[in-house]
Amino acid sequence: MKHKSGYVTILGLPNAGKSTLLNAILGQKLAITNLKPQTTRKKIVGILSTDKYQIIFIDTPGLISPKYLLQQKMMSQIESSISDADILIVLIDVKKDPSGKSTLGTGLLKNNILKYPGRVILLLNKIDLIPQEETVKLIEHFEKLNQFNRVIPVSALTEFNLESLIDAVIEKLPEGPAYYPADVVADENDRFFVSEIIREKILDLYREEVPYSIEVTIPEFKEREKGKFFISAEIVVERDSQKAIVIGKNGISIKKLGENSRKAVEEFLQHEVYLDLRVKVRKNWRSDENMLKSFGYSKD
Repeated sequence: MKHKSGYVTILGLPNAGKSTLLNAILGQKLAITNLKPQTTRKKIVGILSTDKYQIIFIDTPGLISPKYLLQQKMMSQIESSISDADILIVLIDVKKDPSGKSTLGTGLLKNNILKYPGRVILLLNKIDLIPQEETVKLIEHFEKLNQFNRVIPVSALTEFNLESLIDAVIEKLPEGPAYYPADVVADENDRFFVSEIIREKILDLYREEVPYSIEVTIPEFKEREKGKFFISAEIVVERDSQKAIVIGKNGISIKKLGENSRKAVEEFLQHEVYLDLRVKVRKNWRSDENMLKSFGYSKD
């Protein structure tokens, strides 16, 4: 068999389990996960390589109807990820959306599934949460639609049936060379993943609107041969009131955030770090084109 390679875009509603799926496939944590919707803001590229194939998975933000510029940017990333893909994986949360109506009815999916005949794999995720007979009925229901190359029941959380997914992807993957070295599993640098780790801890610690009004940047990242790495992180919020919440009374909240983030960053980097957290107010940054560009959201 000749070597195969290609791009596989993962699509679905918020909290369908896309990031959990990517992490499970790669056997390590690249994408942050949280029960809050819209956890993923930027596409995450994860690379699975063997001597026979290289699959480049693209984890995308959850499909939503955008209400402000940041969300528009997020949906633009999905559109570009679809256009770049050789194969589409559509994830349905069978507990929340068993009929698939909410997922498959979204404009981006409705239009693009038809453009990729024979190259769309439907995953029925979280089947560990429903009875087996219900799973069988759902498979029959979606197979009758004749829109998908394969309908595969999985549990990303328990890693059930992921081998069937990989086999289905390889079957449809075009022949081609490896695009990345075999030991590379992501196309982003450590700064990106550190900022995502801190944002994940913010999602864990803070409630309501605050996590959605926050962006994390890493202005300074110094690796040292001896001693701790030095990492300076800026937590950007939209209002002074949000800054006060992030810091907390007598600094107790940001201290807790710093402790949780440092431990997770050290685990990721496999090295001790000194983490310096600062909070800055950038009014209405989620609707500011220039600020979004500076945070890595393209103009497209």
